[in-house]
Amino acid sequence: MASYVNDDPDWNCGNNITAWKIALPCLYFIIFPPALLLNLVVAWICLHLKSDSTFMVYLKHLVAADLLMTLTLPIRGASKLSNASDWLNAFTCQFSSPVFYLAMNMCVILMGLISLDRYLKIVRSGGTLLCKNLLFSNVLSFTFWIALIGTNTIPIIITSNQDHTNKTGEFCMNMKSELGITWHTGVVYMGETIFLISCILIVFCYICIAKTVLESYQRAPSNSGNMRKSNVKLRVFLILIVFFICYVPYYCVRIPYTIIQVKRNSTCSKLKIAEDFLLWISALNVCLNPLIYFFLCKAFRQMFWKTFNFKRLFPSFGKKQ
Repeated sequence: MASYVNDDPDWNCGNNITAWKIALPCLYFIIFPPALLLNLVVAWICLHLKSDSTFMVYLKHLVAADLLMTLTLPIRGASKLSNASDWLNAFTCQFSSPVFYLAMNMCVILMGLISLDRYLKIVRSGGTLLCKNLLFSNVLSFTFWIALIGTNTIPIIITSNQDHTNKTGEFCMNMKSELGITWHTGVVYMGETIFLISCILIVFCYICIAKTVLESYQRAPSNSGNMRKSNVKLRVFLILIVFFICYVPYYCVRIPYTIIQVKRNSTCSKLKIAEDFLLWISALNVCLNPLIYFFLCKAFRQMFWKTFNFKRLFPSFGKKQ
């Protein structure tokens, strides 16, 4: 969760990161306006939709996580500027980054839950299961929120309260007590565990869904009605695509990055650039998730077209002058 890199030439791995220090803030500033617009629209639409299915419950929690992450983007971008104040860096390390990672972990968890929900609907559509219960899905979602806030966010905030002045190394690590450094490492490993469990769950669910979709094609290859249903089922693979684009690369470098960060209180510039860029790709998730809502949720799609009806919004649109 660090925002400062040691510029020791012996540890820069042959990289000049000056250009990257300019590019990285720009990347965060670029995605913030569309992300904010998209997620405000999505949040407004979801407020007008009933939570009448487990998918809708998980979707609304995912929207909340996306909006929360979106609000941290300009702060992260500003803290990456070369002339960012110590106060801004300290605020980012102690408050903004823990909230950012809280939202990211919840996105990973909720994508796993949505994948399980799609699996139960497409592959095991018969019968009643606890996982299909609206109350259970709400309780489960809130339990994950509370667990992450209690074990990750609040402890990181509390233990990132040390004076960073007159110290060398990474800014955020200097703000942590010894307990904070140990807790930080544990939080990273916990996040990695959450990712691995969600990844295994998502891959398993979509292997089963792919098998079901393939079987539906084989049973009725010339039936256009069944083909249309199969095409609808193919939309659920959007979650798999978004998950592998946004999260898999980042979590592949997170553990080695953290090990070097904690042991040396510094990081190789090449590894730091890779971690920063892949974390930005993870943040890009807030712009891609609206595609999931639109293509997988019929009620959301209907409300979207109802809300953005150009003929209703602009009565003179299309009329002869």
